Parts: sequence; C-alpha cells; structure tokens
Amino acid sequence: MESVVTIGNFDGVHAGHRELVRRARARADSSSARVVALVFDPHPSTRLRPDQAPARLTTFDRRAQLLAEAGVDEIVRLDPSDALLSMTPDEFVASVVRERHPVAIVEGPDFNYGKGRAGSIHTLIEEGRRMGFAVEIVQPVEAEISDESTVRVSSTLIRHLISAGRVRDAALLLRRNHEIGGVVTPGDKRGRTIGFPTANIVQQSPPVLLPAQGVYAAHAKLPDGRRLPAAVNIGARPTFDAPEPRIEVHIIDPASMSPARAIPDYGWHCTIEIAAFVRDTVRFDGIDSLRAQLERDRAAAVRLLDFSPGPPMPDHHAATIAPGAAVPARS
Repeated sequence: MESVVTIGNFDGVHAGHRELVRRARARADSSSARVVALVFDPHPSTRLRPDQAPARLTTFDRRAQLLAEAGVDEIVRLDPSDALLSMTPDEFVASVVRERHPVAIVEGPDFNYGKGRAGSIHTLIEEGRRMGFAVEIVQPVEAEISDESTVRVSSTLIRHLISAGRVRDAALLLRRNHEIGGVVTPGDKRGRTIGFPTANIVQQSPPVLLPAQGVYAAHAKLPDGRRLPAAVNIGARPTFDAPEPRIEVHIIDPASMSPARAIPDYGWHCTIEIAAFVRDTVRFDGIDSLRAQLERDRAAAVRLLDFSPGPPMPDHHAATIAPGAAVPARS
C-alpha cells in the first residue's frame, strides 16, 4: 500500500513533530495512503558519539502511543546499526521507496540523511523527482514561553528547559506535561512516620530525563485509573544526609488534603506528569520544620494543579508498530 512517510527521532513528540504528522495525515487522506513514521530508537548519537547522546524525553513505547494519537497509522522502529549508519543518501532513499512505496515524504527544512548526514532536503527533492514521490517541507513551529520570548520548538530546547526546572515552559512546547514513569519500590519509609508517605519510583533503563532537583506539583496515574495530585521530590534529601537522587511521590486526596488512600505498597507502575515547580531542595533543622514545609508543599501542589480528576481518557487513533527496515533519519 502507498504511504506518506515522515522520518526522525520524534523524542517528546512535541508541537513540531505534531505538525509534521498533521501535514502527513492531510496528504495521506487526499491520496488514500497510510501515514508511516520511521522512528530512530535509540538516538543515532548513542552509536556515533555516545558521550554526547541526548537524554530521552520519552520511551519508545510512549512515543509510539503519542504518534498514533497524532494520526500515524504505522510506527516503524529503526535501530541505528552500523549497516544503517553506513548507508549513502541514495541507498537510504531507495530503501524507503522499496519498502514503503511513498507518494510523499514530509520533513522539516533541516532534514539530513545518509552516511555523515550527507543528504539534505534539497537532495531528497531531487531523488523524489527521479523516483516518483513528492517532498513536502514543513517549516519549524514557534511558541511563546513564560518570559514572553518566541522560540523554535525542538527536543534540544525542551531538554534544556526541563534540566533547568522550567517544566511549565517545556509543557508549552510539548503540548503536554513531561512524564516520568517507573516501578514503585521500597524506600526507607521515613515519610510515613511523619504523615507524608511516598511512592519511590525507579525508572527502567534507559531512563527519561529528570528535571532539576527540587519539589514539583504533578499528576500521578494509579493502577485503578485514578489521576490524583502529587507533590514530588526529585533529587537528594539533605535533611536526612541522603545524597543519592530519588523520585519520591506523595499522592494526595484533594478532598481531605491528606495522603490518598488505597495506594498499593510496591511493585506497581506509576506515571507522573510534572506540571509545575514548587521549590528548591533545602536542608531543614529538624523533623518539625520539615513536616511544616511538607504541609505547604502539599497545599501548593493542589493549588498549582487547580486539580480536578477530569473525564476518562478517550480512545485514540491506533497505529501498527513494526520493527521495520533500518534506515537513517534526522536527529
């Protein structure tokens, strides 16, 4: 079947990625074709420049889900093997045409492909003329952030904002809150002794990017379908002389402003949507001052979230996920 193809890492599936998919979807609907996203995972830099490889914004599974929701019919995972990375630009195009039968390829103006990123959007246009597919160029998406500056949306900028704790600005570019997920494991259980039990999250490998150390307001997704407010501590716990980084999630019952009930102890998967920065990590003189601050954190989290459970999540566009052929893609 003919397809409209878009190629990339798609980390975060941010506003720019969504515009690529929107344009590909429109082109596909006008020609009775499928939208196929060729998605690099892991990032090619993990093979070419491991010391410079960017941290992940999303797992591959979450990327696939978000791309399907945006309108992609088939997501093909591409492993950046030596054979893939050694393909010349014309070999790359030939592989896409042979395997995906594109009527069009939709990319941004900075698209590069092939060994050494030697292919450009201009060479792709020439290949399209020769091999019978169109090339649609989608200009970068811009967005305004909290300092009233207008920025070009990119995964690189989003990583910078999250690393600086600017999670609300990151959400403006992602069009959703940054998510962290992991398995709840036993901690030292200090929180429950002072009335603030936490779920201690351990990410699976490879992990997604954590924001700067501090306390954040977040939504926590529970196994029973509840989506509750949470105050999340990310990083060290200086009051207890614990320098190792932790992700500690205090899940809140917004009706009573107390710890949420009926939370499983351990072994369940918790996803948190980081919505707002609350405060920096600080050392307290004792348990009483810590407890008082945690009370303020809990109130701040609920206030910043303006919490309401909201309607159930709708069913979204379902895409096929396939291993696919390995072909080069942009970063």
